[in-house]
Amino acid sequence: MLLASVNLNKRLGATGARSNLAVWLREHGVRVLVAQEPFKPTDRTPPILNGFVFVGGDGHLAVWVSEDLAPPTVSVSAPWVQRVELEWLLILQVHLDAYGGATRVAQLTELAAMAFAEEGRPLLVCGDFNLAPRPADGLFGEEPSAFTTEAERQALHQLKLVAGLIDTTANEVPPVFTFERSFNGKPSRFRCDLALLSDHLAATTAVTVDASVRSGPAAFTDHSALLIDLPLSPQTAEPDDVLFTLRELTGVGPAAAPFTHEHQPHKTAMSRQMPSPASRTVTEYIAGPFGLHSVLDHGCGRGADVAHYRSAGLDAEGFDPHDDFGWPRPERSGFDLVTSVFVLNVLADPWQRIQALKDAASFARPGGYVVVVTRSPEEITKAAAAGGWRSHHDGFWSNRSKGTFQRGISPSEISALARRAGLQSAEGAPVLPLPGGCHAVLTKPTA
Repeated sequence: MLLASVNLNKRLGATGARSNLAVWLREHGVRVLVAQEPFKPTDRTPPILNGFVFVGGDGHLAVWVSEDLAPPTVSVSAPWVQRVELEWLLILQVHLDAYGGATRVAQLTELAAMAFAEEGRPLLVCGDFNLAPRPADGLFGEEPSAFTTEAERQALHQLKLVAGLIDTTANEVPPVFTFERSFNGKPSRFRCDLALLSDHLAATTAVTVDASVRSGPAAFTDHSALLIDLPLSPQTAEPDDVLFTLRELTGVGPAAAPFTHEHQPHKTAMSRQMPSPASRTVTEYIAGPFGLHSVLDHGCGRGADVAHYRSAGLDAEGFDPHDDFGWPRPERSGFDLVTSVFVLNVLADPWQRIQALKDAASFARPGGYVVVVTRSPEEITKAAAAGGWRSHHDGFWSNRSKGTFQRGISPSEISALARRAGLQSAEGAPVLPLPGGCHAVLTKPTA
């Protein structure tokens, strides 16, 4: 799903700019527009964009969505930041102060606190930051501009560090400037329009800079636009299905926001009499060599692996949120080992996966281990092509009528998700022989 972020420099009050923007949105297939300075703050009525619906904001920050989409929840906690809840993704749209470096430092510090309070939810922080992230990103003439202070850069770095964000347009050499003007006869160029994204979404999200919006007869602003192709299947304006709640994944916590697709992850559980190959490698390579005594199989399905762990002499329990499987939430925690085998890959979005990992981690003792096993991206890509699976979010409906979803998840992605659940890679952990699968051996910090 394509989202555009652009500073419109208060120009939507002009019929020509509004028309040019509407044409550009349609030609590029944009479904969501987040705009900084879209119209004059004194204008009381938001401009009408053909094919789009205004869903919230004002002359500082505003959001429009394609008229066939259900409107996201939009709220504003300060004039310079807007919160947009788009399915499982949280977007923080910003327009930082254009005049004072100290003010921008304070805003970035507040933004870091906002991001930290989201407890690992997938994030996109985008908009006009009014700063150059690196000296090379802001030039006056051919020399680095003195507009951005080192304190601002440190505050931006801290925001990325706290929230696990990457600057998606930072790798271009030389930088692709998103704002250019002439001052005192010299060009002033900045890469100030940014898209900061949760690092685990980087592999499935494409971000491009489009400078055509600020040059030529069809221009409608003086900032480049960011086109952000998100791994997200948006909800339609007239939902005809109901999705399960997140409570069904973990057994606890608030219900997830409704979606338009009925998702039933428990229907991927296999009816097997023998333990899975993954559980056998866990006992052989992890539990035994590491001297572990207790294990919880989190998302155990019908419990064949629990029986295997018990037969191996472990104090084993199982938990599955699907009541019909008969494995209720354990009353105890503090397990030496928690396993999550082929669970993350059947959950339909990254936020659900993070929530499930957090729940699994809550059962492990400090210093204990969490072993995550998933189907590999190669295996899922091959199965999707052979089965004609329909794309959904960052994966596929493996059986639309049953409501089952699959996504291949690499070890690096498991680790990135796990960091948001408070887990880290376990040093000295062996590589498990799991053909067709991926895994990560994680540990819960002691402090």
